[in-house]
Amino acid sequence: MRAVVVGGGIGGTAAAVALTRAGIDVRVYEQAQRLAEVGAGVALAPNGLRMLERLGVAELVARAGARHLSTQLRLSDGRPVRHEAHEFAQPGRNMGIHRADLLALLAAQLPPGTVVTGHRCTGFRQDADGATVSFANGATATADVVIGADGIHSVLQGFVVAPAEPTFSGVVAYRGLVPRLAEFPDATMRMWVGENRHFLVFPVRAGELLNYVGFVPSAESVRESWSAEGDPAALAAQFAGWDPVIGTVIAAISGPGGSGFQWGMYDRVPLPRWSSGRLTLLGDAAHPMLPHLGQGVNQALEDGVALAVLLSAVSGPAGVPRALALYEELRRERTARVQLGSRRNGAGYDSSGSQLTDRRWIYDYDAWAEALAAGAALRP
Repeated sequence: MRAVVVGGGIGGTAAAVALTRAGIDVRVYEQAQRLAEVGAGVALAPNGLRMLERLGVAELVARAGARHLSTQLRLSDGRPVRHEAHEFAQPGRNMGIHRADLLALLAAQLPPGTVVTGHRCTGFRQDADGATVSFANGATATADVVIGADGIHSVLQGFVVAPAEPTFSGVVAYRGLVPRLAEFPDATMRMWVGENRHFLVFPVRAGELLNYVGFVPSAESVRESWSAEGDPAALAAQFAGWDPVIGTVIAAISGPGGSGFQWGMYDRVPLPRWSSGRLTLLGDAAHPMLPHLGQGVNQALEDGVALAVLLSAVSGPAGVPRALALYEELRRERTARVQLGSRRNGAGYDSSGSQLTDRRWIYDYDAWAEALAAGAALRP
């Protein structure tokens, strides 16, 4: 069986690794000239780490990342907020990792030549025998299954459902990296919450760097971008009068090794469907979500592993549409619940953490096991 993945981000690359492990011939087409991620971190929750174990890269992730042995929720003045482990993050079961490090170690698992850069998707067509993706440079790629992992502005999404613009949340995130600070405890994830804004810090790259995110309201929509430059002075003004530790982090942005980006936060209401024939969607192309449950990358990892398990269960290319329908059935309700929960949880943080929710239904889920059980119906 042949598969084409459109989009070489973390979700698309992880899906390619899972498909390769399942014995499926994969090509990944990425529009950028090289496979890369911006300088920011990602929090890996237990459910996402479980998928990385299934992909055989758990030890590599552990070396590249930083496990969070404690989690702290605090008010704007630094006073601790009591919370249960299942309401915020589970000590010892969460990890921070630089996005570029995670992408690089996943890409290293793929056979040479799997990833093709400089290919921007512009079109799609299919028939009973296969599916073809076309690119801006005139090239085409034909396969038995096409997976749209091309992000919140997915071109391939338009071939599954009617196109619609993403929804601006009214919140802008300033995020980036600073060197490890003496004021910040090792192996600690910490979030400060207050009315209309919150500030998150956690270590990445074996504790050498701190990832920070400051969430602030915005009356005007800001473009969705992972690479727009942020203004440390504007961020400092938003958190003036808060715990001095936040000020120390913000001051380090302009120093050696610091970086800052500005990110308008968008999502969508859950899509009515993900698949059409031999085409399906994955990650932000299927379910873009706000980061307030820390699940964007984790849900994309679940998608990729589940999809590979189900495709490996069919006897050949003729079974692809049935496998994709089952993938959608297995994944769509769960990710929709996470999408809507992320919206609600953001409101909870911005009210001093008063609406924190039990996340065990997220953390304890094993997408591989669920897909394996569901895939029994596909086997001859």
